[in-house]
Amino acid sequence: MTDDDKIQPLIAHLIELRDRILRSLLVVLVLFLPLFYFANEIYAFVSEPLTALLPAGSTMIATDVTSPFFAPFKLTLVLAIFAGIPFILHQVWGFISPGLYRHEKKIAMPLLFSSIFLFYCGVAFAYFVVFPLMFGFFTSIGPEHVAVTPDISSFLNLVLKLFFAFGVVFEIPIATLLLLWSGVTTVESLKQKRAYVIVGCFVVGMLLTPPDVISQSLLALPMWLLFELGIFLGGVLVRKKADDEEASA
Repeated sequence: MTDDDKIQPLIAHLIELRDRILRSLLVVLVLFLPLFYFANEIYAFVSEPLTALLPAGSTMIATDVTSPFFAPFKLTLVLAIFAGIPFILHQVWGFISPGLYRHEKKIAMPLLFSSIFLFYCGVAFAYFVVFPLMFGFFTSIGPEHVAVTPDISSFLNLVLKLFFAFGVVFEIPIATLLLLWSGVTTVESLKQKRAYVIVGCFVVGMLLTPPDVISQSLLALPMWLLFELGIFLGGVLVRKKADDEEASA
């Protein structure tokens, strides 16, 4: 095979990758444009777990003159990306699937749909469970004569960080399944490292959440439980894989 023969497939793959990236960006843009019309309403919805707990007469503030525009803009853009995740992952799948074996495709599709579902579950868990408890704690422990007036940009940076953190954390079962299915580790090995994993969960919770035990625990405990779920499902998957290999032998 000549160098030109090697370069042609590489160029074709790069062109396909470019096209898929452009399609994904176009979908995000198409989602963003109508959502931006409701940018202020979307921001009000996301901030409701905090604003509902503010003292009477207290409101959020903007310490930067551009914040009233850019905070809702940034939130709407991130929302468009989150909403476009199924299409984006579909493009990723379309790019890598030709290089997978048939048995790899068989397991990859369920994992792809499960990863999308779990990411959204993580975001919903953060909004409906973590935010009310965390903001309730912070708004109730301050000195009596200190007015609670959060800055809208600082608030947005915090909630986006937590949305992303919980969305990724809820992917732990998928990551565990992939490690077990690929043979990188075993169920027995993961069980032996359970104590280290639990400590690691609380360390990650400490690093990714505000410095209070409530939000740290609300990230660490789901991480541990999702790890245990991944071990259980991984054991089932590994046994099924072994049975299929014996049947085909």
